Amino acid sequence: MTQPPTPIPPTPNPRRNWLSPATSHTALSATLLLMASTILSGVLGLVRTKYISHIFGAGPVTDAYNAAFQLPDMLAYFLVGGVASISLVTILNRYREAAPDGIPDDSGADRALSIVLNAMLVVLTLGILLAELFAPLYTRLAFRGFTPDQAALCTSLTRILLPAQLFFFIGGVLGSRLLVRKIFLYQAITPLIYNAGIILGAVLLHQRFGIYSVAYGVLAGVILGPAALTAYGALRTGLRYYPILNLRHPAFTEWLRLTLPLMVGVSLVTADKWILSYFASADPGGISRLTVAKTLFNAPMGVVGQAAGAASLPFFSALFAQHRLADFAAAINRSVSRILAAALLLAAWMIALATPIVDLFRGGSFTPQDAASTATYFILFSLSIALWASQGIYARAFYAAQDTVTPATAGWTVTLISIPLYYLLFHRYGIPGLAIASDLGIAIQTLTLATLLHRKKLASLTGLELPELARATLAALTAYAATTYLTTTLATYLLPTHSSSHPRSHATDLLLIAAGTLTWATTAYATLLLTRSTLPNQLLRRR
Repeated sequence: MTQPPTPIPPTPNPRRNWLSPATSHTALSATLLLMASTILSGVLGLVRTKYISHIFGAGPVTDAYNAAFQLPDMLAYFLVGGVASISLVTILNRYREAAPDGIPDDSGADRALSIVLNAMLVVLTLGILLAELFAPLYTRLAFRGFTPDQAALCTSLTRILLPAQLFFFIGGVLGSRLLVRKIFLYQAITPLIYNAGIILGAVLLHQRFGIYSVAYGVLAGVILGPAALTAYGALRTGLRYYPILNLRHPAFTEWLRLTLPLMVGVSLVTADKWILSYFASADPGGISRLTVAKTLFNAPMGVVGQAAGAASLPFFSALFAQHRLADFAAAINRSVSRILAAALLLAAWMIALATPIVDLFRGGSFTPQDAASTATYFILFSLSIALWASQGIYARAFYAAQDTVTPATAGWTVTLISIPLYYLLFHRYGIPGLAIASDLGIAIQTLTLATLLHRKKLASLTGLELPELARATLAALTAYAATTYLTTTLATYLLPTHSSSHPRSHATDLLLIAAGTLTWATTAYATLLLTRSTLPNQLLRRR
Protein backbone atom coordinates (compact mmCIF):
# COMPACT_ATOMS: atom_id res chain seq x y z
CA MET A 1 0.00 0.00 0.00
CA THR A 2 1.31 3.43 -0.90
CA GLN A 3 2.14 5.50 2.13
CA PRO A 4 0.82 9.08 2.29
CA PRO A 5 3.41 11.80 1.64
CA THR A 6 5.42 12.81 4.65
CA PRO A 7 5.08 16.51 5.54
CA ILE A 8 8.16 18.49 4.56
CA PRO A 9 9.94 19.53 7.75
CA PRO A 10 10.82 23.20 7.95
CA THR A 11 14.46 24.15 8.07
CA PRO A 12 15.41 24.98 11.64
CA ASN A 13 15.83 28.67 12.16
CA PRO A 14 15.50 29.69 15.78
CA ARG A 15 15.98 33.40 15.16
CA ARG A 16 13.30 33.67 12.45
CA ASN A 17 14.88 36.91 11.29
CA TRP A 18 14.07 36.84 7.58
CA LEU A 19 16.19 39.92 6.87
CA SER A 20 19.37 38.53 8.37
CA PRO A 21 21.96 37.75 5.64
CA ALA A 22 22.71 34.39 7.30
CA THR A 23 19.10 33.22 7.72
CA SER A 24 18.27 29.83 6.18
CA HIS A 25 14.67 29.98 4.99
CA THR A 26 11.79 27.56 4.87
CA ALA A 27 9.81 27.19 1.64
CA LEU A 28 7.17 29.56 2.99
CA SER A 29 9.52 32.25 4.30
CA ALA A 30 11.58 32.11 1.09
CA THR A 31 8.45 32.51 -1.02
CA LEU A 32 7.17 35.41 1.09
CA LEU A 33 10.56 37.15 1.05
CA LEU A 34 10.90 36.77 -2.72
CA MET A 35 7.29 37.88 -3.19
CA ALA A 36 8.00 41.03 -1.19
CA SER A 37 11.13 41.58 -3.26
CA THR A 38 9.19 40.97 -6.47
CA ILE A 39 6.54 43.47 -5.45
CA LEU A 40 9.14 46.13 -4.67
CA SER A 41 11.08 45.31 -7.81
CA GLY A 42 7.86 45.41 -9.79
CA VAL A 43 7.06 48.85 -8.40
CA LEU A 44 10.54 50.05 -9.37
CA GLY A 45 10.10 48.43 -12.77
CA LEU A 46 6.83 50.28 -13.27
CA VAL A 47 8.45 53.55 -12.19
CA ARG A 48 11.26 52.83 -14.65
CA THR A 49 8.78 52.10 -17.44
CA LYS A 50 6.69 55.16 -16.62
CA TYR A 51 9.73 57.44 -16.62
CA ILE A 52 11.16 56.07 -19.87
CA SER A 53 7.75 56.25 -21.55
CA HIS A 54 7.20 59.80 -20.29
CA ILE A 55 10.54 61.04 -21.64
CA PHE A 56 10.93 59.02 -24.82
CA GLY A 57 7.36 57.86 -25.59
CA ALA A 58 6.49 54.81 -27.71
CA GLY A 59 8.29 55.30 -30.98
CA PRO A 60 11.39 54.46 -33.01
CA VAL A 61 13.87 55.41 -30.27
CA THR A 62 12.29 53.28 -27.55
CA ASP A 63 11.72 50.47 -30.04
CA ALA A 64 15.47 50.47 -30.72
CA TYR A 65 16.25 50.51 -26.99
CA ASN A 66 13.92 47.60 -26.18
CA ALA A 67 15.16 45.63 -29.18
CA ALA A 68 18.78 46.13 -28.06
CA PHE A 69 18.27 43.64 -25.23
CA GLN A 70 17.52 40.79 -27.60
CA LEU A 71 21.02 39.84 -28.76
CA PRO A 72 22.51 39.97 -25.22
CA ASP A 73 19.62 37.85 -23.94
CA MET A 74 20.06 35.32 -26.74
CA LEU A 75 23.80 35.15 -26.12
CA ALA A 76 23.28 34.35 -22.44
CA TYR A 77 20.56 31.85 -23.26
CA PHE A 78 22.54 29.86 -25.79
CA LEU A 79 25.93 30.00 -24.07
CA VAL A 80 25.04 29.46 -20.41
CA GLY A 81 21.47 28.23 -20.54
CA GLY A 82 19.94 31.53 -19.46
CA VAL A 83 19.97 30.88 -15.70
CA ALA A 84 23.30 29.37 -14.61
CA SER A 85 22.14 28.59 -11.09
CA ILE A 86 19.34 26.20 -12.15
CA SER A 87 21.60 23.22 -12.90
CA LEU A 88 24.38 24.27 -10.55
CA VAL A 89 22.05 24.24 -7.53
CA THR A 90 21.37 20.54 -8.14
CA ILE A 91 25.11 19.73 -8.27
CA LEU A 92 26.07 21.78 -5.22
CA ASN A 93 23.12 20.42 -3.28
CA ARG A 94 24.48 16.89 -3.73
CA TYR A 95 27.77 17.90 -2.10
CA ARG A 96 25.78 18.93 0.96
CA GLU A 97 23.43 15.94 1.02
CA ALA A 98 25.76 13.05 0.09
CA ALA A 99 28.64 13.56 2.53
CA PRO A 100 29.20 10.14 4.20
CA ASP A 101 30.09 11.67 7.57
CA GLY A 102 27.13 14.03 7.50
CA ILE A 103 29.37 17.08 7.10
CA PRO A 104 28.76 19.07 3.89
CA ASP A 105 31.70 19.02 1.47
CA ASP A 106 31.99 22.80 1.12
CA SER A 107 35.53 22.61 -0.24
CA GLY A 108 34.48 20.26 -3.05
CA ALA A 109 31.43 22.40 -3.78
CA ASP A 110 33.50 25.58 -3.98
CA ARG A 111 36.00 23.87 -6.26
CA ALA A 112 33.18 22.74 -8.56
CA LEU A 113 31.65 26.23 -8.55
CA SER A 114 35.01 27.85 -9.36
CA ILE A 115 35.66 25.49 -12.26
CA VAL A 116 32.26 26.19 -13.82
CA LEU A 117 32.67 29.93 -13.26
CA ASN A 118 36.16 30.11 -14.77
CA ALA A 119 35.43 27.99 -17.83
CA MET A 120 32.23 29.73 -18.79
CA LEU A 121 33.64 33.21 -18.19
CA VAL A 122 36.16 32.45 -20.91
CA VAL A 123 33.46 31.14 -23.25
CA LEU A 124 31.08 33.99 -22.52
CA THR A 125 33.78 36.62 -23.03
CA LEU A 126 34.60 35.21 -26.45
CA GLY A 127 30.90 35.12 -27.28
CA ILE A 128 30.46 38.76 -26.30
CA LEU A 129 33.38 39.82 -28.47
CA LEU A 130 31.89 38.02 -31.47
CA ALA A 131 28.46 39.49 -30.74
CA GLU A 132 29.95 42.99 -30.64
CA LEU A 133 31.39 42.34 -34.08
CA PHE A 134 28.25 40.92 -35.67
CA ALA A 135 25.70 43.18 -33.92
CA PRO A 136 24.94 45.25 -37.07
CA LEU A 137 24.18 42.13 -39.10
CA TYR A 138 21.98 40.68 -36.38
CA THR A 139 19.99 43.90 -36.06
CA ARG A 140 19.28 44.00 -39.79
CA LEU A 141 18.09 40.38 -39.80
CA ALA A 142 16.10 40.39 -36.56
CA PHE A 143 14.31 43.74 -37.00
CA ARG A 144 13.57 44.04 -40.66
CA GLY A 145 11.04 46.79 -40.06
CA PHE A 146 13.61 49.19 -38.61
CA THR A 147 14.80 52.20 -40.58
CA PRO A 148 18.59 52.60 -41.10
CA ASP A 149 18.75 55.16 -38.28
CA GLN A 150 16.83 52.84 -35.95
CA ALA A 151 19.07 49.93 -36.82
CA ALA A 152 22.20 51.99 -36.15
CA LEU A 153 20.85 53.16 -32.77
CA CYS A 154 19.83 49.61 -31.84
CA THR A 155 23.31 48.33 -32.72
CA SER A 156 25.03 50.97 -30.58
CA LEU A 157 22.80 50.23 -27.60
CA THR A 158 23.30 46.49 -28.06
CA ARG A 159 27.07 46.89 -27.86
CA ILE A 160 26.71 48.76 -24.56
CA LEU A 161 24.40 46.12 -23.09
CA LEU A 162 26.34 43.02 -24.14
CA PRO A 163 28.97 43.10 -21.32
CA ALA A 164 26.16 43.05 -18.75
CA GLN A 165 25.75 39.32 -19.43
CA LEU A 166 29.14 38.64 -17.84
CA PHE A 167 27.98 40.15 -14.57
CA PHE A 168 24.60 38.41 -14.70
CA PHE A 169 26.44 35.11 -15.11
CA ILE A 170 28.79 35.80 -12.21
CA GLY A 171 25.82 36.64 -10.01
CA GLY A 172 23.95 33.50 -11.09
CA VAL A 173 26.87 31.16 -10.35
CA LEU A 174 27.77 32.73 -7.00
CA GLY A 175 24.10 32.95 -6.08
CA SER A 176 23.76 29.17 -6.41
CA ARG A 177 25.98 28.80 -3.34
CA LEU A 178 23.51 30.89 -1.38
CA LEU A 179 20.49 29.04 -2.74
CA VAL A 180 21.69 25.60 -1.62
CA ARG A 181 22.00 27.09 1.87
CA LYS A 182 18.46 28.42 1.47
CA ILE A 183 19.71 32.00 1.87
CA PHE A 184 17.46 34.20 -0.28
CA LEU A 185 18.07 37.71 1.04
CA TYR A 186 20.68 38.60 -1.59
CA GLN A 187 18.48 37.25 -4.38
CA ALA A 188 15.70 39.45 -3.02
CA ILE A 189 17.81 42.64 -2.97
CA THR A 190 19.72 42.39 -6.26
CA PRO A 191 16.76 43.13 -8.58
CA LEU A 192 16.00 46.25 -6.54
CA ILE A 193 19.54 47.54 -7.10
CA TYR A 194 19.33 46.64 -10.79
CA ASN A 195 16.11 48.59 -11.33
CA ALA A 196 17.36 51.49 -9.23
CA GLY A 197 20.45 51.71 -11.43
CA ILE A 198 18.34 52.00 -14.57
CA ILE A 199 16.13 54.68 -13.05
CA LEU A 200 19.06 56.73 -11.76
CA GLY A 201 20.83 56.43 -15.10
CA ALA A 202 17.77 57.86 -16.88
CA VAL A 203 17.15 60.60 -14.30
CA LEU A 204 20.73 61.81 -14.03
CA LEU A 205 22.00 61.34 -17.57
CA HIS A 206 19.09 61.56 -20.03
CA GLN A 207 19.56 65.24 -20.85
CA ARG A 208 23.17 64.62 -21.83
CA PHE A 209 23.05 61.13 -23.34
CA GLY A 210 19.41 60.65 -24.34
CA ILE A 211 18.31 57.00 -24.58
CA TYR A 212 21.91 55.91 -24.00
CA SER A 213 21.51 57.00 -20.38
CA VAL A 214 19.17 54.07 -19.76
CA ALA A 215 21.68 51.59 -21.19
CA TYR A 216 24.41 52.99 -18.94
CA GLY A 217 22.04 52.58 -16.00
CA VAL A 218 21.49 48.92 -16.93
CA LEU A 219 25.24 48.28 -16.89
CA ALA A 220 25.73 50.03 -13.54
CA GLY A 221 22.76 48.23 -11.99
CA VAL A 222 23.90 44.74 -12.96
CA ILE A 223 27.47 45.34 -11.77
CA LEU A 224 26.40 46.65 -8.36
CA GLY A 225 23.46 44.30 -7.85
CA PRO A 226 23.59 40.76 -9.29
CA ALA A 227 27.42 40.70 -9.46
CA ALA A 228 28.87 42.70 -6.55
CA LEU A 229 26.21 42.10 -3.89
CA THR A 230 25.92 38.38 -4.63
CA ALA A 231 29.72 38.04 -4.56
CA TYR A 232 29.74 39.73 -1.15
CA GLY A 233 27.07 37.32 0.11
CA ALA A 234 28.92 34.26 -1.18
CA LEU A 235 32.20 35.39 0.37
CA ARG A 236 30.40 36.13 3.62
CA THR A 237 29.22 32.51 3.80
CA GLY A 238 32.78 31.25 3.41
CA LEU A 239 33.21 30.86 -0.34
CA ARG A 240 36.75 29.88 -1.30
CA TYR A 241 37.61 30.71 -4.89
CA TYR A 242 39.94 28.41 -6.85
CA PRO A 243 41.67 29.83 -9.97
CA ILE A 244 41.34 26.54 -11.85
CA LEU A 245 40.54 25.99 -15.53
CA ASN A 246 39.79 22.29 -16.00
CA LEU A 247 37.28 21.38 -18.70
CA ARG A 248 37.56 17.67 -17.81
CA HIS A 249 36.65 18.01 -14.16
CA PRO A 250 33.60 15.82 -13.30
CA ALA A 251 31.71 18.80 -11.88
CA PHE A 252 32.12 20.80 -15.09
CA THR A 253 31.20 17.90 -17.36
CA GLU A 254 28.11 17.20 -15.25
CA TRP A 255 27.12 20.88 -15.27
CA LEU A 256 27.61 20.94 -19.03
CA ARG A 257 25.53 17.80 -19.42
CA LEU A 258 22.68 19.32 -17.41
CA THR A 259 22.97 22.78 -18.96
CA LEU A 260 23.56 21.84 -22.60
CA PRO A 261 19.87 21.07 -23.20
CA LEU A 262 19.05 24.50 -21.77
CA MET A 263 21.56 26.07 -24.13
CA VAL A 264 20.24 24.42 -27.29
CA GLY A 265 16.62 24.12 -26.23
CA VAL A 266 14.51 27.18 -27.00
CA SER A 267 11.54 27.40 -24.64
CA LEU A 268 8.64 29.61 -25.63
CA VAL A 269 9.01 31.30 -22.24
CA THR A 270 12.18 32.87 -23.61
CA ALA A 271 11.44 32.89 -27.34
CA ASP A 272 8.09 34.65 -26.89
CA LYS A 273 9.64 38.10 -26.59
CA TRP A 274 11.96 37.46 -29.53
CA ILE A 275 9.06 36.45 -31.76
CA LEU A 276 6.92 39.38 -30.59
CA SER A 277 9.72 41.86 -31.35
CA TYR A 278 10.42 40.37 -34.79
CA PHE A 279 6.86 40.91 -36.00
CA ALA A 280 6.20 44.13 -34.04
CA SER A 281 9.26 45.87 -35.52
CA ALA A 282 7.16 46.55 -38.64
CA ASP A 283 4.84 48.79 -36.57
CA PRO A 284 6.51 52.01 -35.29
CA GLY A 285 6.09 52.02 -31.52
CA GLY A 286 4.79 48.46 -31.54
CA ILE A 287 7.75 46.98 -29.64
CA SER A 288 7.55 49.76 -27.04
CA ARG A 289 3.83 49.35 -26.42
CA LEU A 290 4.19 45.57 -26.14
CA THR A 291 7.10 46.08 -23.73
CA VAL A 292 5.01 48.34 -21.49
CA ALA A 293 2.17 45.80 -21.53
CA LYS A 294 4.58 42.95 -20.72
CA THR A 295 6.21 44.97 -17.93
CA LEU A 296 2.81 45.59 -16.36
CA PHE A 297 1.98 41.90 -16.80
CA ASN A 298 5.28 40.70 -15.34
CA ALA A 299 4.94 42.78 -12.16
CA PRO A 300 2.03 40.76 -10.68
CA MET A 301 3.04 37.56 -12.49
CA GLY A 302 6.38 37.66 -10.70
CA VAL A 303 4.60 37.75 -7.35
CA VAL A 304 2.63 34.53 -7.88
CA GLY A 305 4.93 32.75 -10.32
CA GLN A 306 8.57 33.73 -10.40
CA ALA A 307 9.02 34.19 -6.65
CA ALA A 308 7.41 30.85 -5.79
CA GLY A 309 9.26 29.14 -8.63
CA ALA A 310 12.65 30.45 -7.54
CA ALA A 311 11.96 29.48 -3.94
CA SER A 312 10.77 25.98 -4.87
CA LEU A 313 13.87 24.75 -6.73
CA PRO A 314 16.18 24.14 -3.72
CA PHE A 315 13.39 22.35 -1.85
CA PHE A 316 12.41 20.21 -4.84
CA SER A 317 16.09 19.36 -5.38
CA ALA A 318 16.55 18.36 -1.74
CA LEU A 319 13.49 16.07 -1.80
CA PHE A 320 14.61 14.38 -4.99
CA ALA A 321 18.19 13.98 -3.75
CA GLN A 322 16.80 12.29 -0.61
CA HIS A 323 14.68 9.94 -2.80
CA ARG A 324 11.47 11.17 -1.18
CA LEU A 325 9.54 10.84 -4.41
CA ALA A 326 6.07 10.85 -2.85
CA ASP A 327 6.87 14.09 -1.05
CA PHE A 328 8.42 15.42 -4.27
CA ALA A 329 5.21 14.80 -6.25
CA ALA A 330 3.02 16.19 -3.48
CA ALA A 331 5.13 19.34 -3.21
CA ILE A 332 4.85 19.96 -6.97
CA ASN A 333 1.08 19.53 -7.07
CA ARG A 334 0.57 21.60 -3.95
CA SER A 335 2.68 24.44 -5.35
CA VAL A 336 0.98 24.37 -8.76
CA SER A 337 -2.51 24.24 -7.25
CA ARG A 338 -1.90 27.22 -4.98
CA ILE A 339 -0.26 29.26 -7.71
CA LEU A 340 -3.01 28.48 -10.23
CA ALA A 341 -5.71 29.48 -7.74
CA ALA A 342 -3.96 32.72 -6.76
CA ALA A 343 -3.24 33.58 -10.41
CA LEU A 344 -6.87 33.10 -11.44
CA LEU A 345 -7.94 35.62 -8.82
CA LEU A 346 -5.18 38.00 -9.85
CA ALA A 347 -6.18 37.75 -13.52
CA ALA A 348 -9.67 38.94 -12.63
CA TRP A 349 -8.22 42.06 -10.98
CA MET A 350 -5.82 42.78 -13.86
CA ILE A 351 -8.45 42.47 -16.60
CA ALA A 352 -11.15 44.41 -14.76
CA LEU A 353 -8.83 47.34 -14.00
CA ALA A 354 -6.63 47.23 -17.11
CA THR A 355 -7.76 50.58 -18.51
CA PRO A 356 -7.09 52.79 -15.45
CA ILE A 357 -3.88 50.87 -14.64
CA VAL A 358 -2.36 51.45 -18.08
CA ASP A 359 -3.73 55.01 -18.23
CA LEU A 360 -1.42 55.89 -15.33
CA PHE A 361 1.45 55.61 -17.82
CA ARG A 362 -0.09 58.17 -20.14
CA GLY A 363 1.71 61.48 -20.17
CA GLY A 364 4.63 63.23 -21.76
CA SER A 365 5.55 61.42 -24.97
CA PHE A 366 3.29 58.44 -24.16
CA THR A 367 -0.01 59.47 -25.76
CA PRO A 368 -3.62 58.48 -24.93
CA GLN A 369 -3.61 56.39 -28.11
CA ASP A 370 -0.50 54.58 -26.88
CA ALA A 371 -2.21 53.92 -23.54
CA ALA A 372 -5.40 52.60 -25.18
CA SER A 373 -3.49 50.18 -27.41
CA THR A 374 -1.30 49.04 -24.52
CA ALA A 375 -4.38 48.37 -22.35
CA THR A 376 -5.70 46.00 -25.01
CA TYR A 377 -2.42 44.08 -25.10
CA PHE A 378 -2.33 43.98 -21.30
CA ILE A 379 -5.81 42.44 -21.11
CA LEU A 380 -4.90 39.77 -23.63
CA PHE A 381 -1.66 38.90 -21.83
CA SER A 382 -3.47 38.76 -18.49
CA LEU A 383 -5.71 35.93 -19.71
CA SER A 384 -2.74 33.57 -19.49
CA ILE A 385 -1.12 34.62 -16.19
CA ALA A 386 -2.10 31.35 -14.47
CA LEU A 387 -0.38 29.37 -17.22
CA TRP A 388 2.79 31.47 -17.14
CA ALA A 389 2.98 31.08 -13.35
CA SER A 390 2.41 27.31 -13.22
CA GLN A 391 4.73 26.36 -16.09
CA GLY A 392 7.65 27.70 -14.07
CA ILE A 393 6.93 25.21 -11.29
CA TYR A 394 6.65 22.32 -13.76
CA ALA A 395 9.94 23.26 -15.43
CA ARG A 396 11.79 23.48 -12.11
CA ALA A 397 10.43 20.07 -11.14
CA PHE A 398 12.30 18.61 -14.12
CA TYR A 399 15.46 20.53 -13.22
CA ALA A 400 15.28 19.28 -9.63
CA ALA A 401 15.01 15.72 -10.98
CA GLN A 402 18.21 16.37 -12.99
CA ASP A 403 16.31 16.12 -16.27
CA THR A 404 16.94 19.09 -18.51
CA VAL A 405 16.60 17.16 -21.76
CA THR A 406 12.84 16.63 -21.53
CA PRO A 407 11.85 20.29 -20.97
CA ALA A 408 14.38 21.42 -23.59
CA THR A 409 12.98 19.03 -26.20
CA ALA A 410 9.45 20.04 -25.30
CA GLY A 411 10.46 23.70 -25.53
CA TRP A 412 11.80 23.34 -29.04
CA THR A 413 8.71 21.45 -30.17
CA VAL A 414 6.26 23.93 -28.68
CA THR A 415 8.19 26.90 -30.08
CA LEU A 416 8.23 25.45 -33.59
CA ILE A 417 4.51 24.71 -33.37
CA SER A 418 3.75 28.20 -32.07
CA ILE A 419 5.64 30.27 -34.66
CA PRO A 420 2.98 29.73 -37.36
CA LEU A 421 0.36 30.87 -34.83
CA TYR A 422 2.22 34.17 -34.32
CA TYR A 423 2.56 34.62 -38.08
CA LEU A 424 -1.08 33.87 -38.91
CA LEU A 425 -2.62 35.84 -36.04
CA PHE A 426 -0.32 38.84 -36.60
CA HIS A 427 -1.27 39.07 -40.27
CA ARG A 428 -4.94 38.60 -39.36
CA TYR A 429 -5.27 40.86 -36.31
CA GLY A 430 -2.04 42.89 -36.10
CA ILE A 431 -0.32 43.43 -32.74
CA PRO A 432 -3.33 42.10 -30.73
CA GLY A 433 -2.98 38.89 -32.70
CA LEU A 434 0.56 38.52 -31.36
CA ALA A 435 -0.74 38.72 -27.78
CA ILE A 436 -3.35 36.05 -28.56
CA ALA A 437 -0.68 33.82 -30.10
CA SER A 438 1.45 34.28 -26.97
CA ASP A 439 -1.45 33.04 -24.82
CA LEU A 440 -2.06 30.01 -27.02
CA GLY A 441 1.64 29.15 -27.10
CA ILE A 442 2.09 29.24 -23.33
CA ALA A 443 -1.04 27.11 -22.93
CA ILE A 444 0.54 24.44 -25.13
CA GLN A 445 3.83 24.77 -23.22
CA THR A 446 2.22 24.34 -19.79
CA LEU A 447 0.02 21.40 -20.77
CA THR A 448 2.99 19.68 -22.42
CA LEU A 449 5.21 19.96 -19.32
CA ALA A 450 2.41 18.83 -17.00
CA THR A 451 1.64 15.82 -19.20
CA LEU A 452 5.30 14.81 -19.44
CA LEU A 453 5.71 14.97 -15.65
CA HIS A 454 2.61 12.80 -15.34
CA ARG A 455 3.89 10.24 -17.85
CA LYS A 456 7.27 10.05 -16.10
CA LYS A 457 5.40 9.47 -12.81
CA LEU A 458 7.05 12.46 -11.18
CA ALA A 459 3.82 14.35 -10.49
CA SER A 460 0.37 13.04 -11.31
CA LEU A 461 -2.16 15.37 -12.88
CA THR A 462 -4.80 13.81 -10.61
CA GLY A 463 -2.88 15.20 -7.65
CA LEU A 464 -3.96 18.75 -8.41
CA GLU A 465 -6.49 20.21 -5.99
CA LEU A 466 -9.29 20.44 -8.56
CA PRO A 467 -12.14 21.36 -6.15
CA GLU A 468 -10.10 24.30 -4.85
CA LEU A 469 -9.31 25.39 -8.40
CA ALA A 470 -13.04 25.31 -9.21
CA ARG A 471 -13.78 27.50 -6.18
CA ALA A 472 -11.02 29.92 -7.16
CA THR A 473 -12.39 30.13 -10.71
CA LEU A 474 -15.87 30.95 -9.41
CA ALA A 475 -14.44 33.58 -7.08
CA ALA A 476 -12.41 35.10 -9.92
CA LEU A 477 -15.43 35.35 -12.24
CA THR A 478 -17.60 36.84 -9.51
CA ALA A 479 -14.95 39.36 -8.50
CA TYR A 480 -14.36 40.34 -12.14
CA ALA A 481 -18.06 40.95 -12.74
CA ALA A 482 -18.49 43.03 -9.57
CA THR A 483 -15.33 45.07 -10.20
CA THR A 484 -16.18 45.75 -13.84
CA TYR A 485 -19.71 46.85 -12.95
CA LEU A 486 -18.49 49.23 -10.23
CA THR A 487 -15.72 50.85 -12.26
CA THR A 488 -17.94 51.20 -15.33
CA THR A 489 -20.63 52.88 -13.23
CA LEU A 490 -18.14 55.26 -11.64
CA ALA A 491 -16.50 56.13 -14.94
CA THR A 492 -19.81 56.70 -16.72
CA TYR A 493 -22.00 58.48 -14.19
CA LEU A 494 -19.89 59.85 -11.35
CA LEU A 495 -16.79 61.18 -13.13
CA PRO A 496 -16.32 63.88 -15.76
CA THR A 497 -16.64 62.91 -19.41
CA HIS A 498 -13.31 62.23 -21.04
CA SER A 499 -12.00 61.66 -24.54
CA SER A 500 -8.67 61.22 -26.27
CA SER A 501 -8.33 65.00 -26.49
CA HIS A 502 -9.42 65.50 -22.86
CA PRO A 503 -8.35 62.33 -21.02
CA ARG A 504 -9.34 61.78 -17.43
CA SER A 505 -6.89 62.70 -14.69
CA HIS A 506 -4.54 60.26 -13.02
CA ALA A 507 -6.36 61.00 -9.76
CA THR A 508 -9.47 59.56 -11.38
CA ASP A 509 -7.48 56.50 -12.45
CA LEU A 510 -6.27 56.00 -8.88
CA LEU A 511 -9.81 56.35 -7.55
CA LEU A 512 -11.07 53.70 -9.99
CA ILE A 513 -8.19 51.37 -9.09
CA ALA A 514 -8.72 51.82 -5.35
CA ALA A 515 -12.50 51.32 -5.52
CA GLY A 516 -12.12 48.42 -7.93
CA THR A 517 -9.46 46.72 -5.81
CA LEU A 518 -11.61 46.95 -2.70
CA THR A 519 -14.58 45.50 -4.59
CA TRP A 520 -12.44 42.73 -6.11
CA ALA A 521 -10.89 41.73 -2.78
CA THR A 522 -14.18 41.80 -0.88
CA THR A 523 -16.08 39.84 -3.54
CA ALA A 524 -13.34 37.26 -4.05
CA TYR A 525 -12.88 36.68 -0.33
CA ALA A 526 -16.62 36.42 0.31
CA THR A 527 -17.01 33.92 -2.52
CA LEU A 528 -14.16 31.80 -1.19
CA LEU A 529 -15.73 31.79 2.26
CA LEU A 530 -19.20 30.93 0.95
CA THR A 531 -17.82 28.02 -1.06
CA ARG A 532 -15.81 26.86 1.97
CA SER A 533 -12.51 27.23 0.17
CA THR A 534 -9.34 26.46 2.09
CA LEU A 535 -7.26 28.66 -0.21
CA PRO A 536 -6.82 31.61 2.21
CA ASN A 537 -5.52 29.29 4.92
CA GLN A 538 -3.40 27.30 2.46
CA LEU A 539 -1.62 30.39 1.22
CA LEU A 540 -0.67 31.32 4.77
CA ARG A 541 0.09 27.85 6.09
CA ARG A 542 3.76 27.41 7.05
CA ARG A 543 4.71 24.25 5.27
